[in-house]
Formats: sequence, C-alpha cells, structure tokens
Amino acid sequence: MGRKFENILETIGNTPIVRIGKLAPAGINLFVKIEAFNPLGSVKDRLALGVIEDAENSGALKPGQTVIEATSGNTGIGLAMVCAQKGYPLVVTMAESFSLERRKLMRFLGAKVVLTPAAKKGTGMVAKAQELAKANGWFLTRQFENEANPDIHSRTTAREIINDFEGEPLDYWVTGFGTGGTLKGVARILAKEKPETKIIVCEPEDAPMLSSGTGQERNADHTPAASHPSFKPHPLQGWSPDFIPKLTDDAVDTGVIDRIFTISGADAILYSQKLAKEEGIFVGISAGGTLAGALKICAEAPEGSTVLCMLPDTGERYLSTPLFAGIHDEMTDEELEISHSTPGFHLEAVT
Repeated sequence: MGRKFENILETIGNTPIVRIGKLAPAGINLFVKIEAFNPLGSVKDRLALGVIEDAENSGALKPGQTVIEATSGNTGIGLAMVCAQKGYPLVVTMAESFSLERRKLMRFLGAKVVLTPAAKKGTGMVAKAQELAKANGWFLTRQFENEANPDIHSRTTAREIINDFEGEPLDYWVTGFGTGGTLKGVARILAKEKPETKIIVCEPEDAPMLSSGTGQERNADHTPAASHPSFKPHPLQGWSPDFIPKLTDDAVDTGVIDRIFTISGADAILYSQKLAKEEGIFVGISAGGTLAGALKICAEAPEGSTVLCMLPDTGERYLSTPLFAGIHDEMTDEELEISHSTPGFHLEAVT
C-alpha cells in the first residue's frame, strides 16, 4: 500500500528487518536491520534529522544560519539532505582519505566540502570544523557529543526493534560504533525493556580502542584532545574515527555492553560481498564488519537463539574503495565467452 509524505524527511526511519538465510548457521535466527533503506542510504539520516530539529526547537540554530560538521561522509550526506530541505547552508570538513563518492554526494546536495589532511585523521577534521564554526558564527552540530544523536535512536531505531520483536525473544543485538549514537540510544532502551538481550559491539581489528581498555584523552567540552593510542588506519569507513566519541564512552560506562569483538578489514569486505552475492543485500564495508561480528556470536549461541545485526549503509558509496577492487568495468574472459557462444552482437575486448 502506497503512502504520501509532506517531504523527504518524513521517510527517515522504519527500516526493514530481514532474515538472513544462506549465511546464517543452522538453528540460529539471524536478522539484519537494513539502514540503507533510509532516503540517503544510511543510519546517519536519523542523526542528521535529530540534531537539526533539536537545535531548531532550542533556538540554537537560527533561520538561514550555516550548519557545519566534521564527518567521514554518511553524517554529512544526511545533513546535506536535511539542510537542503530546510533551507540551511551546510559546510562539512572531511579528511581527504574518505571515498570520492561521499564528497560528490554532499556537493550534489548543495553542501560545501572542506578537505583536511589525511595525516591529521578524524581529530584534524573535528578541529577544523570547530575553528570554522568559531570564526564564522556557524552552528556546529557536534555529532560525537550531541545528546540529540542518541535521543533520536531511542525514539526511532530502538522503538522499531522493540515493536518488530514484540512478544518474541531477541537474544543478541550486534552493532558497530561510529559516533556512538546508535549504540547509546538503542542499548539503553533494550537494557530497560528487553534486558535479556545481550549487547555486542564490534570495532576494527586495526583500531581496538574499546578493547584496549585505555581511556580517551578529552578536552573540557568532551571533544577528543588527541588520537587514541590504539588507533591505526583501517578500511571500515565510518566505523570509529581515531578517537572514542563521548557518546560511545557513555554507553561503555553504563555497563550495558556484554561483548566487544574486533573485526579485520578483510572479513568486513568479505561479508559485505557475501551479503550481496548470496543474500542480494547491497551494503557497505562497515555492514560487512558488523555481520562478521554477528556470525561470531551465531557460532557460539545456543540453538534457537535470535540475533539482530545492524547494517549501517548502502554499498554505493564504496565504489572507489577496496570493496570493489575486483569488479571490472569491461567484460571478463568468461563474459566474452558467453557473448561468443552465439553469433551476433559481439563487443570485442578492450586491450
């Protein structure tokens, strides 16, 4: 049945939960929540709407004021959509190491993208956003510390999960962390309303910041004062910058996390590819990483267990990354062989 909406922002949320068949081990009910169904393709659409509407309601964001944020891409894309619809200019700062598709998507939506040196990592792009906001009087959304981020996940993402598993067991909920908004916002609702659900958090093997047990050095405003000592660059874009966000630390401090798994970049890419080729689900590298963590839980969970895994974004913003390294533009030898199996309409191989 079709539905009518007043604007694109009303389509954010209510993403589907889908059973995984071929990749799930026998005897385990494995489901995924596919955030790529949000209008701009990621879970960060929720964050973008939440922080902007909260700022409007509080008066912190004035009509026509420029919005600025530091982002690895998905938050910026979501903010570009929200700001375009609501009429706010947007500037994003982003380390030059993130995918080209993300820059182009934000610019296509009307945002200005200011690149920062890759060597300065996530802390560099955050510092640049702060610098620009202060110099120009722009509104800084502070996605890593802003309570409106987890609040919208408590109101939407968590409620959707509770409703979809009403009267049914949910034994494990598996997620990564970027800003910590999804983790904090959903985990606190599950802890209260489905306390039997174990919270499983995944992070990059090359950046085991939570697993290390080493605290994050912070400034007085809770922003990172320096890169975390356990951070190294990794291919899981959007999955943890070079610091532990304040919102993630909040979730850790409440004691709701049951397990933390580290996931290799190779496994993240592998399971993103497997989701596409075996389940028809097209998602990004971080989604593959979260599924890898979910499958670790599945391997040890009691028979009959139900596992829900978050899939944060679409695969379309990874075309220039190692996720697509083996995908050719031209026909392969096998495809040429298929073409030549009948007499007409041949396109010769490009040499």
